[in-house]
Amino acid sequence: MSYLANDIVWIVADNSPLADRSPYHGMAEVRSGIFERLTAGFDKLVFDADEIFECNGGERVVALGYYYFRFHGQAEERKAQVTHVWTIRGGRAVKFQQYLDTLQVARDAGAV
Repeated sequence: MSYLANDIVWIVADNSPLADRSPYHGMAEVRSGIFERLTAGFDKLVFDADEIFECNGGERVVALGYYYFRFHGQAEERKAQVTHVWTIRGGRAVKFQQYLDTLQVARDAGAV
């Protein structure tokens, strides 16, 4: 996680289960509010970028792709379309914004 700035702002997609505390400010909140919770909920979670765009001379990076995931206790792997928007300064990410098909994730979780 050395590529993340200590004061990063992490914004989760609206309607995501992790949006309850979004935005997250700083590494401690990102670690406990995002990464620890993801580890507890998924047996597998992978982001596969189909396309990556560099904007504003590299200050902004947009990655389009899919999450491939498997919830704890489920055998079937699922996928959901996602976009990540990163703001980079001094070689480190200072902001992350997630756009996610949360309806698809909720359906896969059996919540809808």
